This record gives sequence, structure tokens and C-alpha cells, in this order.
Amino acid sequence: MTRPSVLFVCVHNAGRSQMAAGWLRHLAGDTIEVRSAGSEPADQINPVAVQAMREVGIDITAEQPKKLDYASAQASDVIITMGCGDTCPVFPGKRYEDWRLTDPAGQPIDVVRSVRDEIRARVERLVDDLARPRLRNPTNPVRTQTAGQELNSSPKR
Repeated sequence: MTRPSVLFVCVHNAGRSQMAAGWLRHLAGDTIEVRSAGSEPADQINPVAVQAMREVGIDITAEQPKKLDYASAQASDVIITMGCGDTCPVFPGKRYEDWRLTDPAGQPIDVVRSVRDEIRARVERLVDDLARPRLRNPTNPVRTQTAGQELNSSPKR
């Protein structure tokens, strides 16, 4: 069985998507392939996001903002967008989630910590969801999203 792949996308790939990728690598290890990208990547990762992640023992300093490309999106099973709006492409058959999160750009460390903690909770639910075996039947469809439609990031229990 191949491991699932997740692509986190935000505009600058410097804050939210980098923190989410850091959390997913930390929580899932090598069981999930992790990618992140931005529609308009920044020159560097937000230093306050780096600081907030370092406080919880996750080092994202080796990462660099990357441009969202067709191949990365096409190769991903799950695409999670974070504030990139209409600039994020939609690929039929992919599972989409739109995580509405405060943009940490220009925010003080207390706000970025709150965003970091919210991302962790969402990533934990994502890891749990991806670890569950999928039944291929009409009562358990793969969730997908069309433009403008938000999905709940956690399944109902």
C-alpha cells in the first residue's frame, strides 16, 4: 500500500502551510508524504512562525517557500488550502479542505502561537482520518471540495 500524500497551500508558503507541514512531519513521521507550496511564495519563512514552532520542538528553518506547481498538486491525495482563495487550482478527484486560519504574517508571537496550536489540532485529526482504512462504498465516499465549498476538517464521531 502506498502512503498518502498531503499538500498544504497558502499564498506565501511562509507561515500557515509551513507550520502545518512541520506538524504533519512531526506527528506522522514517514507514514504520510508531506508537501507545501504557495501561489506567490515569499523569499523566506516567517521568522515568528519559525520561533513558534521551535518553542514546541519542531525546527522548520531548513524549509524554503516553494511555488505551487501542477505536478505537486497532481501527485497529492489531499490538498489543504489556507487562504489562497481563487489562486489555488482545483483538480478533479482530489480531496480538498480549506482551513480558515489567521494569517500569521505581521502578527505578534501570541497570535502566531494560537495559529500554531489550531493547526496542530487540525493536523492531528487529519492524521487520524488518513490512518483509518477507507471503505469503498456509497455510505463512505471520499470527500472532495468544489470551489467555494468548505469541508469540515474532522469527521463526525
